[in-house]
Amino acid sequence: MTLAIILVIAAVLSLAVILGTVVSRSLQPSHRDGGPGQIEPIDVEAFRNLTDPAEDEYLRLRLPASEFRAVRRERLLAMAAYVKTARRNAGVVSHLAQGAVTTQDPRTAEAARQLVDDAALLRQNAFIALFRIRVAIVLPNSRFAAAPVLRGYERLSGRAMLLGRLQNPSSPVRI
Repeated sequence: MTLAIILVIAAVLSLAVILGTVVSRSLQPSHRDGGPGQIEPIDVEAFRNLTDPAEDEYLRLRLPASEFRAVRRERLLAMAAYVKTARRNAGVVSHLAQGAVTTQDPRTAEAARQLVDDAALLRQNAFIALFRIRVAIVLPNSRFAAAPVLRGYERLSGRAMLLGRLQNPSSPVRI
C-alpha cells in the first residue's frame, strides 16, 4: 500500500515537472517567431466569428448532430490556426518592442514595456486556449475559450500601432 502511494506521488511530481517544462518553453519566443516584417496578418472578423459562442449554438440547433460535430471540428481546427498565428505574431512584436524599451523617450519606453507585457500575456493565453481547443476537439460537448486570445490580439495590435507612431510619427503603422 505504501509503495503504491509513493509511486502515485512520484508520477504526479513527474507530470508536474514535465508540464512546467512544456509551459515555460512554449512561453519563450522561439527562433520561428522571426524578426521584423514576419508578422502574419489575421482576419480578426473571421476569428471573432469562430470564437462566438452564439454562432456555435446556432450551428448546434440548425445541423444534425453528426454534421454539427464535423463542422465544429473544422471550426476548432481553424480557430487553433488563428491562435497559433496570434502567438507567433506576439513573439515577433515582443522582439521588436524589446528594442524600444531602452529608448530615452519615457512615453516610448512605457509603450514598449506595455507591449512586451501584453505579448507575454497573449502567448500564455494562446497556450491555454490551444489546450482547451484540443480538449474540445476530443470532447464535442466541452466549451472552448479562445476569446481571451482574440481580445489580447486586438489590444496588442493597438499598442503596437501606438509604439510605431511614437517611434516614427510621420509613417503610418498598421498591424
